[in-house]
Amino acid sequence: MVNILEFEGMRVMHFGTTAVQGVMRIEQPNMIELEYVQQMMMWLLFRDKAEHIVQLGLGAAALTKFCYHYLAPARVTAVELDPNVIDACRNHFALPGDDERLQVLNMDAADYITDFSRRRSIDILQVDLYDAKAHGPALSSDAFYAACANSLSRSGIMTINLYCDWPEHLSHIQMIEKAFPAVAWLPEVHDGNIVAIAFKEPPSIDFDDLYERAGHISTTSGLPAESWVTGLYSWMSGDNEKP
Repeated sequence: MVNILEFEGMRVMHFGTTAVQGVMRIEQPNMIELEYVQQMMMWLLFRDKAEHIVQLGLGAAALTKFCYHYLAPARVTAVELDPNVIDACRNHFALPGDDERLQVLNMDAADYITDFSRRRSIDILQVDLYDAKAHGPALSSDAFYAACANSLSRSGIMTINLYCDWPEHLSHIQMIEKAFPAVAWLPEVHDGNIVAIAFKEPPSIDFDDLYERAGHISTTSGLPAESWVTGLYSWMSGDNEKP
């Protein structure tokens, strides 16, 4: 069951539990409010454009709307299993109707990503898949992450929200590392959310360049990109104890 609440100018989506599935500021419906969802956009540090962006798991459509409105001319595809979530996003969370750039598919994310026709067709893959209880990623296996990697173009990037309890984060990271040659992650936020980034091609990282790029991202989009660079620096320095 999709439940929608409003509080202090925010509209919140729940699936019948206390777990928040998505948030929208009513006066700024195309902005991303939750920190971990903002972190899912950290691929912008490494790519300034993408032809095809895919979101597995619609939530309250924050990522889908942001990419659609701010990253034209990219094509944006969202895949969501529950038709009630799609209806709620269209009726209450300002998700536009499909057009030549936006497609929202009511289907299983596993079926979408394992379809051979998707092979090397995606530039950016954003994965945020949870059931109503949100106890852990709904899809997480060696085969699933291999399919994610195979769906990406040569320089493709995946970001993924790993919402679970420690030490489960580590097991998910290890599966991702089997499919991707380079994986990093940001410090935990929101009581269990760790956002990881995985690269088909290992990037060359210069932190001065990343901070400069982050400043541009923050100025043009309002996203706190400098904090992503700081988090990645912490990861490379070994300061993050988890995973």
